Amino acid sequence: MNDLAPIGGGCRTAPVLKQRGQREVFCGLTGIIWLHRKMQDAFFLVVGSRTCAHLLQSAAGVMIFAEPRFGTAILEEQDLAGMKDAHAELDREVARLLARRPDIRQLFLVGSCPSEVIKIDLARAAERLSQLHAPHVRVLNYSGSGIETTFTEGEDACLASMVPVLKDTTARELLLVGALPDVVEDQMLSLLGQMGIDNIRLLPARRIDGTTAVGPNTVFALTQPFLGETHAALERRGARHIAAPFPFGEEGTTLWLQAVATECGVSADTFAAVTDAPRARARKAIAQASEHLNGKSVFFFPDSQLEIPLARFLTRECGMTAIEVGSPYIHDALHGPDLDLLPANDRWGPQISEGQDVDLQLDRARAARPDLTVCGLGLANPLEAEGLTTKWAIELVFTPVHFYEQAGDLAGLFSRPVRRKSLLKLEAAE
Repeated sequence: MNDLAPIGGGCRTAPVLKQRGQREVFCGLTGIIWLHRKMQDAFFLVVGSRTCAHLLQSAAGVMIFAEPRFGTAILEEQDLAGMKDAHAELDREVARLLARRPDIRQLFLVGSCPSEVIKIDLARAAERLSQLHAPHVRVLNYSGSGIETTFTEGEDACLASMVPVLKDTTARELLLVGALPDVVEDQMLSLLGQMGIDNIRLLPARRIDGTTAVGPNTVFALTQPFLGETHAALERRGARHIAAPFPFGEEGTTLWLQAVATECGVSADTFAAVTDAPRARARKAIAQASEHLNGKSVFFFPDSQLEIPLARFLTRECGMTAIEVGSPYIHDALHGPDLDLLPANDRWGPQISEGQDVDLQLDRARAARPDLTVCGLGLANPLEAEGLTTKWAIELVFTPVHFYEQAGDLAGLFSRPVRRKSLLKLEAAE
Protein backbone atom coordinates (compact mmCIF):
# COMPACT_ATOMS: atom_id res chain seq x y z
CA MET A 1 0.00 0.00 0.00
CA ASN A 2 1.88 3.06 -1.27
CA ASP A 3 0.44 5.52 1.25
CA LEU A 4 2.05 3.51 4.06
CA ALA A 5 5.57 3.47 2.62
CA PRO A 6 8.43 4.84 4.76
CA ILE A 7 9.25 8.52 4.46
CA GLY A 8 12.95 8.67 3.62
CA GLY A 9 15.25 6.28 5.45
CA GLY A 10 14.13 4.53 8.60
CA CYS A 11 15.96 4.28 11.93
CA ARG A 12 16.32 0.49 12.16
CA THR A 13 20.02 0.61 11.29
CA ALA A 14 20.71 3.97 12.96
CA PRO A 15 23.41 4.05 15.67
CA VAL A 16 21.95 3.45 19.12
CA LEU A 17 23.23 5.38 22.11
CA LYS A 18 23.49 2.79 24.90
CA GLN A 19 23.85 4.15 28.41
CA ARG A 20 23.91 2.49 31.82
CA GLY A 21 23.67 4.64 34.89
CA GLN A 22 21.13 6.01 37.32
CA ARG A 23 17.60 5.43 35.99
CA GLU A 24 14.22 6.98 36.63
CA VAL A 25 11.74 4.08 36.51
CA PHE A 26 8.48 3.02 38.13
CA CYS A 27 7.96 -0.26 40.01
CA GLY A 28 7.13 -3.43 38.05
CA LEU A 29 4.34 -4.24 40.52
CA THR A 30 2.30 -1.54 38.78
CA GLY A 31 1.33 -3.98 36.02
CA ILE A 32 -1.01 -5.64 38.51
CA ILE A 33 -3.20 -2.52 38.35
CA TRP A 34 -4.43 -3.35 34.84
CA LEU A 35 -3.90 -7.12 34.92
CA HIS A 36 -6.18 -7.66 37.94
CA ARG A 37 -8.98 -5.91 36.08
CA LYS A 38 -8.38 -7.87 32.90
CA MET A 39 -8.13 -11.39 34.35
CA GLN A 40 -11.41 -11.74 36.17
CA ASP A 41 -10.81 -15.06 37.93
CA ALA A 42 -7.16 -14.46 38.82
CA PHE A 43 -5.62 -13.08 42.00
CA PHE A 44 -2.22 -11.42 42.41
CA LEU A 45 -0.60 -11.99 45.80
CA VAL A 46 2.47 -9.81 46.22
CA VAL A 47 5.03 -11.22 48.64
CA GLY A 48 6.47 -7.97 49.89
CA SER A 49 6.52 -5.17 52.43
CA ARG A 50 3.99 -2.64 53.64
CA THR A 51 5.49 -0.23 51.12
CA CYS A 52 4.44 -2.61 48.33
CA ALA A 53 0.92 -2.74 49.76
CA HIS A 54 0.69 1.06 50.02
CA LEU A 55 1.98 1.44 46.45
CA LEU A 56 -0.68 -0.86 45.03
CA GLN A 57 -3.49 0.67 47.08
CA SER A 58 -2.59 4.23 46.12
CA ALA A 59 -1.73 3.52 42.47
CA ALA A 60 -4.95 1.57 41.92
CA GLY A 61 -7.13 4.01 43.81
CA VAL A 62 -8.81 1.09 45.60
CA MET A 63 -10.84 1.88 48.70
CA ILE A 64 -9.91 0.02 51.86
CA PHE A 65 -13.28 -1.74 51.94
CA ALA A 66 -13.11 -2.87 48.30
CA GLU A 67 -12.45 -6.48 47.34
CA PRO A 68 -9.92 -6.22 44.49
CA ARG A 69 -8.15 -9.16 42.89
CA PHE A 70 -4.79 -8.37 44.44
CA GLY A 71 -3.27 -8.28 47.90
CA THR A 72 0.03 -8.35 49.77
CA ALA A 73 1.46 -11.08 51.97
CA ILE A 74 3.44 -8.69 54.15
CA LEU A 75 6.94 -9.67 55.18
CA GLU A 76 7.41 -8.66 58.82
CA GLU A 77 10.70 -8.09 60.66
CA GLN A 78 10.90 -11.73 61.78
CA ASP A 79 10.50 -12.90 58.18
CA LEU A 80 13.24 -10.58 57.00
CA ALA A 81 15.52 -11.73 59.81
CA GLY A 82 14.97 -15.39 58.95
CA MET A 83 13.35 -16.13 62.31
CA LYS A 84 10.20 -17.58 60.68
CA ASP A 85 9.67 -20.14 57.95
CA ALA A 86 8.50 -17.86 55.14
CA HIS A 87 7.16 -20.80 53.12
CA ALA A 88 4.98 -22.04 55.99
CA GLU A 89 3.66 -18.50 56.50
CA LEU A 90 2.94 -18.18 52.79
CA ASP A 91 1.10 -21.51 52.71
CA ARG A 92 -1.18 -20.35 55.53
CA GLU A 93 -1.89 -17.02 53.82
CA VAL A 94 -2.75 -18.75 50.54
CA ALA A 95 -5.02 -21.25 52.29
CA ARG A 96 -6.88 -18.41 54.03
CA LEU A 97 -7.19 -16.46 50.79
CA LEU A 98 -8.56 -19.40 48.77
CA ALA A 99 -11.02 -20.33 51.51
CA ARG A 100 -12.38 -16.78 51.50
CA ARG A 101 -12.32 -16.37 47.70
CA PRO A 102 -13.51 -19.61 46.02
CA ASP A 103 -13.88 -17.69 42.74
CA ILE A 104 -10.08 -17.63 42.29
CA ARG A 105 -8.97 -20.01 39.53
CA GLN A 106 -5.48 -18.67 38.94
CA LEU A 107 -3.18 -17.36 41.67
CA PHE A 108 0.00 -15.44 40.93
CA LEU A 109 2.71 -15.22 43.59
CA VAL A 110 4.43 -11.96 42.70
CA GLY A 111 7.99 -11.37 43.85
CA SER A 112 9.02 -7.93 45.10
CA CYS A 113 12.26 -6.22 46.09
CA PRO A 114 12.07 -7.50 49.74
CA SER A 115 11.24 -11.09 48.79
CA GLU A 116 14.04 -11.17 46.23
CA VAL A 117 16.58 -9.64 48.61
CA ILE A 118 15.97 -12.40 51.19
CA LYS A 119 15.73 -14.95 48.35
CA ILE A 120 12.33 -16.54 48.95
CA ASP A 121 11.98 -19.27 46.32
CA LEU A 122 8.55 -18.39 44.97
CA ALA A 123 8.94 -20.74 42.00
CA ARG A 124 9.18 -23.70 44.40
CA ALA A 125 6.32 -22.31 46.45
CA ALA A 126 4.11 -21.95 43.36
CA GLU A 127 4.83 -25.51 42.28
CA ARG A 128 4.02 -26.85 45.75
CA LEU A 129 0.83 -24.81 46.12
CA SER A 130 -0.34 -25.64 42.60
CA GLN A 131 -0.14 -29.35 43.41
CA LEU A 132 -1.88 -28.77 46.73
CA HIS A 133 -4.82 -26.80 45.32
CA ALA A 134 -5.20 -28.48 41.91
CA PRO A 135 -7.30 -28.82 39.87
CA HIS A 136 -9.43 -25.87 41.00
CA VAL A 137 -6.56 -23.36 41.27
CA ARG A 138 -3.43 -22.96 39.18
CA VAL A 139 -0.57 -21.22 41.02
CA LEU A 140 2.17 -19.44 39.07
CA ASN A 141 4.87 -16.96 40.01
CA TYR A 142 6.76 -14.08 38.46
CA SER A 143 8.86 -11.13 39.60
CA GLY A 144 7.45 -7.62 39.80
CA SER A 145 10.52 -6.25 41.55
CA GLY A 146 11.48 -2.71 40.66
CA ILE A 147 15.18 -3.27 41.32
CA GLU A 148 16.06 -3.97 37.68
CA THR A 149 12.80 -3.60 35.77
CA THR A 150 10.53 -0.98 34.25
CA PHE A 151 6.88 -0.98 35.24
CA THR A 152 5.51 -2.54 32.04
CA GLU A 153 7.79 -5.55 32.48
CA GLY A 154 5.40 -6.71 35.18
CA GLU A 155 2.89 -7.67 32.50
CA ASP A 156 5.60 -9.26 30.37
CA ALA A 157 6.80 -11.40 33.29
CA CYS A 158 3.23 -12.38 34.14
CA LEU A 159 2.32 -13.50 30.62
CA ALA A 160 5.66 -15.26 30.17
CA SER A 161 4.95 -17.28 33.32
CA MET A 162 1.69 -18.50 31.75
CA VAL A 163 3.19 -19.76 28.49
CA PRO A 164 4.85 -22.95 29.84
CA VAL A 165 1.54 -24.24 31.28
CA LEU A 166 -0.50 -23.69 28.11
CA LYS A 167 -1.67 -26.93 26.53
CA ASP A 168 0.02 -28.33 23.41
CA THR A 169 -1.80 -28.14 20.10
CA THR A 170 -1.12 -28.87 16.46
CA ALA A 171 -4.10 -26.79 15.30
CA ARG A 172 -3.58 -23.75 13.12
CA GLU A 173 -4.59 -20.87 15.42
CA LEU A 174 -3.97 -17.16 15.87
CA LEU A 175 -2.91 -16.07 19.35
CA LEU A 176 -3.24 -12.36 20.20
CA VAL A 177 -0.94 -11.43 23.06
CA GLY A 178 -1.13 -8.46 25.43
CA ALA A 179 -3.64 -7.04 27.89
CA LEU A 180 -6.00 -4.50 26.35
CA PRO A 181 -9.01 -2.70 27.84
CA ASP A 182 -12.14 -4.74 27.14
CA VAL A 183 -13.63 -2.11 24.83
CA VAL A 184 -10.44 -2.03 22.72
CA GLU A 185 -10.18 -5.82 22.67
CA ASP A 186 -13.79 -6.04 21.46
CA GLN A 187 -13.03 -3.60 18.63
CA MET A 188 -9.97 -5.63 17.59
CA LEU A 189 -11.91 -8.89 17.56
CA SER A 190 -14.77 -7.27 15.64
CA LEU A 191 -12.44 -6.06 12.88
CA LEU A 192 -10.78 -9.46 12.56
CA GLY A 193 -14.14 -11.24 12.71
CA GLN A 194 -15.47 -9.12 9.85
CA MET A 195 -12.48 -10.31 7.80
CA GLY A 196 -13.48 -13.90 8.48
CA ILE A 197 -10.72 -14.62 11.00
CA ASP A 198 -12.29 -16.61 13.81
CA ASN A 199 -9.72 -19.14 15.05
CA ILE A 200 -8.47 -16.64 17.63
CA ARG A 201 -7.15 -17.17 21.17
CA LEU A 202 -6.20 -14.46 23.66
CA LEU A 203 -3.36 -14.19 26.16
CA PRO A 204 -4.39 -13.16 28.72
CA ALA A 205 -8.01 -14.26 28.47
CA ARG A 206 -10.59 -12.55 30.67
CA ARG A 207 -11.10 -15.88 32.44
CA ILE A 208 -8.82 -18.89 32.65
CA ASP A 209 -9.27 -20.56 29.29
CA GLY A 210 -8.53 -24.26 29.05
CA THR A 211 -8.78 -24.10 25.25
CA THR A 212 -5.86 -21.68 24.89
CA ALA A 213 -2.97 -23.76 23.61
CA VAL A 214 0.26 -23.29 21.67
CA GLY A 215 2.28 -25.36 19.26
CA PRO A 216 4.20 -25.41 15.97
CA ASN A 217 1.17 -24.24 13.96
CA THR A 218 0.39 -21.32 16.25
CA VAL A 219 1.02 -17.83 14.91
CA PHE A 220 0.94 -14.92 17.32
CA ALA A 221 0.74 -11.15 17.12
CA LEU A 222 1.70 -8.81 19.95
CA THR A 223 -0.49 -5.84 20.82
CA GLN A 224 2.04 -4.33 23.25
CA PRO A 225 5.69 -3.47 22.50
CA PHE A 226 7.03 -4.49 25.92
CA LEU A 227 6.46 -8.26 25.72
CA GLY A 228 9.98 -9.43 24.90
CA GLU A 229 10.09 -12.32 27.40
CA THR A 230 6.62 -13.50 26.39
CA HIS A 231 7.70 -13.39 22.74
CA ALA A 232 10.72 -15.58 23.56
CA ALA A 233 8.64 -18.01 25.64
CA LEU A 234 6.12 -18.48 22.82
CA GLU A 235 8.87 -19.08 20.28
CA ARG A 236 10.37 -21.72 22.58
CA ARG A 237 6.99 -23.48 22.41
CA GLY A 238 7.23 -23.47 18.60
CA ALA A 239 4.90 -20.56 17.84
CA ARG A 240 5.76 -18.08 15.08
CA HIS A 241 5.62 -14.30 15.49
CA ILE A 242 3.79 -12.06 13.00
CA ALA A 243 6.06 -9.01 12.84
CA ALA A 244 4.31 -5.68 12.35
CA PRO A 245 4.24 -2.10 13.61
CA PHE A 246 2.12 -1.77 16.73
CA PRO A 247 -1.52 -0.65 16.39
CA PHE A 248 -1.15 2.98 17.46
CA GLY A 249 -2.78 5.52 15.16
CA GLU A 250 -4.33 4.90 11.77
CA GLU A 251 -1.12 3.81 10.08
CA GLY A 252 0.08 1.45 12.79
CA THR A 253 -3.36 -0.11 13.17
CA THR A 254 -3.68 -0.66 9.43
CA LEU A 255 -0.24 -2.24 9.10
CA TRP A 256 -0.83 -4.47 12.15
CA LEU A 257 -4.18 -5.64 10.81
CA GLN A 258 -2.70 -6.06 7.34
CA ALA A 259 0.07 -8.33 8.65
CA VAL A 260 -2.46 -10.51 10.47
CA ALA A 261 -4.83 -10.52 7.50
CA THR A 262 -2.07 -11.52 5.07
CA GLU A 263 -1.03 -14.37 7.39
CA CYS A 264 -4.64 -15.56 7.52
CA GLY A 265 -5.26 -15.35 3.76
CA VAL A 266 -7.68 -12.40 3.77
CA SER A 267 -8.15 -10.85 0.32
CA ALA A 268 -7.28 -7.23 -0.39
CA ASP A 269 -10.90 -6.45 -1.26
CA THR A 270 -12.18 -7.87 2.04
CA PHE A 271 -9.49 -6.03 3.97
CA ALA A 272 -10.42 -2.73 2.32
CA ALA A 273 -14.13 -3.28 2.86
CA VAL A 274 -13.58 -3.80 6.59
CA THR A 275 -10.98 -1.08 7.22
CA ASP A 276 -11.72 1.79 4.82
CA ALA A 277 -14.42 3.43 6.97
CA PRO A 278 -12.63 3.22 10.35
CA ARG A 279 -9.39 4.34 8.67
CA ALA A 280 -11.13 7.46 7.39
CA ARG A 281 -12.59 8.17 10.84
CA ALA A 282 -9.19 7.73 12.46
CA ARG A 283 -7.45 10.04 9.99
CA LYS A 284 -10.06 12.74 10.56
CA ALA A 285 -9.84 12.42 14.34
CA ILE A 286 -6.03 12.55 14.28
CA ALA A 287 -6.02 15.62 12.02
CA GLN A 288 -8.34 17.47 14.39
CA ALA A 289 -6.50 16.45 17.56
CA SER A 290 -2.98 17.04 16.24
CA GLU A 291 -3.47 20.59 15.00
CA HIS A 292 -1.24 21.92 17.79
CA LEU A 293 1.42 19.23 17.26
CA ASN A 294 2.30 19.89 13.63
CA GLY A 295 5.81 21.33 13.35
CA LYS A 296 6.58 20.77 17.05
CA SER A 297 9.45 18.70 18.49
CA VAL A 298 9.27 15.81 20.97
CA PHE A 299 11.84 14.17 23.27
CA PHE A 300 11.20 10.71 24.80
CA PHE A 301 12.75 9.60 28.06
CA PRO A 302 12.82 5.78 28.45
CA ASP A 303 9.93 4.59 30.57
CA SER A 304 7.23 2.27 29.23
CA GLN A 305 8.81 0.73 26.07
CA LEU A 306 5.99 2.38 24.10
CA GLU A 307 8.38 5.11 23.00
CA ILE A 308 9.39 3.82 19.55
CA PRO A 309 5.89 3.13 18.13
CA LEU A 310 4.61 6.37 19.68
CA ALA A 311 7.46 8.32 18.07
CA ARG A 312 6.55 6.73 14.75
CA PHE A 313 2.93 7.82 15.26
CA LEU A 314 3.78 11.39 16.25
CA THR A 315 6.28 11.98 13.43
CA ARG A 316 4.39 10.33 10.58
CA GLU A 317 0.77 11.07 11.51
CA CYS A 318 0.96 14.23 13.63
CA GLY A 319 3.75 16.18 11.90
CA MET A 320 6.15 16.27 14.84
CA THR A 321 9.95 16.03 14.83
CA ALA A 322 11.54 13.52 17.21
CA ILE A 323 14.76 14.80 18.75
CA GLU A 324 15.54 11.75 20.90
CA VAL A 325 13.64 8.48 21.29
CA GLY A 326 14.78 6.69 24.43
CA SER A 327 13.55 3.24 25.38
CA PRO A 328 14.54 1.01 28.32
CA TYR A 329 15.15 -1.86 25.89
CA ILE A 330 15.13 -2.15 22.10
CA HIS A 331 14.10 -5.56 20.77
CA ASP A 332 14.60 -5.76 17.00
CA ALA A 333 11.96 -8.44 16.44
CA LEU A 334 9.39 -6.27 18.25
CA HIS A 335 10.47 -2.70 17.52
CA GLY A 336 12.14 -3.18 14.13
CA PRO A 337 8.99 -2.64 12.00
CA ASP A 338 8.29 0.67 13.76
CA LEU A 339 11.93 1.72 13.49
CA ASP A 340 11.76 1.03 9.75
CA LEU A 341 9.04 3.69 9.51
CA LEU A 342 10.50 6.25 11.93
CA PRO A 343 11.91 9.01 9.67
CA ALA A 344 15.66 9.55 9.90
CA ASN A 345 17.56 12.67 8.90
CA ASP A 346 21.36 13.09 8.80
CA ARG A 347 21.12 16.57 10.30
CA TRP A 348 18.76 16.16 13.27
CA GLY A 349 18.43 12.45 13.88
CA PRO A 350 16.46 11.41 15.86
CA GLN A 351 18.88 10.03 18.40
CA ILE A 352 17.81 6.49 19.32
CA SER A 353 18.89 5.61 22.87
CA GLU A 354 18.61 2.44 24.92
CA GLY A 355 18.87 2.35 28.69
CA GLN A 356 19.49 5.49 30.68
CA ASP A 357 21.93 7.64 32.52
CA VAL A 358 19.31 10.10 33.71
CA ASP A 359 21.66 13.02 34.43
CA LEU A 360 23.21 12.86 30.95
CA GLN A 361 19.81 12.55 29.31
CA LEU A 362 18.48 15.50 31.29
CA ASP A 363 21.41 17.54 29.99
CA ARG A 364 20.50 16.61 26.39
CA ALA A 365 16.84 17.48 26.93
CA ARG A 366 17.69 20.84 28.46
CA ALA A 367 20.01 21.63 25.57
CA ALA A 368 17.42 20.62 22.97
CA ARG A 369 14.50 22.50 24.60
CA PRO A 370 11.83 20.32 22.88
CA ASP A 371 8.24 21.51 22.57
CA LEU A 372 7.11 18.34 24.37
CA THR A 373 8.97 15.97 26.68
CA VAL A 374 7.50 12.52 27.39
CA CYS A 375 8.83 11.21 30.69
CA GLY A 376 8.05 9.52 33.99
CA LEU A 377 6.27 11.13 36.91
CA GLY A 378 9.50 11.73 38.82
CA LEU A 379 10.92 13.98 36.09
CA ALA A 380 7.79 15.78 34.88
CA ASN A 381 7.34 18.36 37.64
CA PRO A 382 11.03 19.40 37.81
CA LEU A 383 11.11 19.82 34.02
CA GLU A 384 7.86 21.80 34.08
CA ALA A 385 9.46 24.09 36.66
CA GLU A 386 12.28 24.68 34.15
CA GLY A 387 9.78 25.69 31.48
CA LEU A 388 9.58 22.44 29.52
CA THR A 389 6.18 21.07 28.56
CA THR A 390 5.81 17.43 29.63
CA LYS A 391 3.57 14.42 29.15
CA TRP A 392 3.36 11.65 31.75
CA ALA A 393 4.43 8.41 30.08
CA ILE A 394 2.41 6.27 32.50
CA GLU A 395 -0.87 7.82 31.28
CA LEU A 396 -0.22 6.29 27.86
CA VAL A 397 -0.35 2.81 29.44
CA PHE A 398 -3.48 3.34 31.54
CA THR A 399 -5.53 5.04 28.78
CA PRO A 400 -7.18 3.15 25.87
CA VAL A 401 -5.01 4.20 22.90
CA HIS A 402 -4.85 1.19 20.52
CA PHE A 403 -6.63 0.76 17.16
CA TYR A 404 -8.72 3.09 15.00
CA GLU A 405 -11.40 4.37 17.37
CA GLN A 406 -8.82 5.54 19.93
CA ALA A 407 -6.43 7.17 17.41
CA GLY A 408 -7.81 10.66 17.93
CA ASP A 409 -7.70 10.23 21.71
CA LEU A 410 -4.04 9.20 21.44
CA ALA A 411 -3.16 12.34 19.51
CA GLY A 412 -5.14 14.38 22.03
CA LEU A 413 -3.08 13.08 24.94
CA PHE A 414 -0.02 14.73 23.38
CA SER A 415 -1.70 17.85 22.02
CA ARG A 416 -3.38 18.93 25.26
CA PRO A 417 -0.20 19.89 27.17
CA VAL A 418 1.14 21.70 24.07
CA ARG A 419 -2.13 23.57 23.63
CA ARG A 420 -2.23 24.42 27.33
CA LYS A 421 1.28 25.88 27.11
CA SER A 422 0.26 28.02 24.12
CA LEU A 423 -2.79 29.36 25.95
CA LEU A 424 -0.71 30.23 29.01
CA LYS A 425 1.73 32.16 26.82
CA LEU A 426 -1.15 34.11 25.26
CA GLU A 427 -2.57 34.94 28.67
CA ALA A 428 0.83 36.08 29.91
CA ALA A 429 1.29 38.28 26.83
CA GLU A 430 -2.05 39.97 27.48
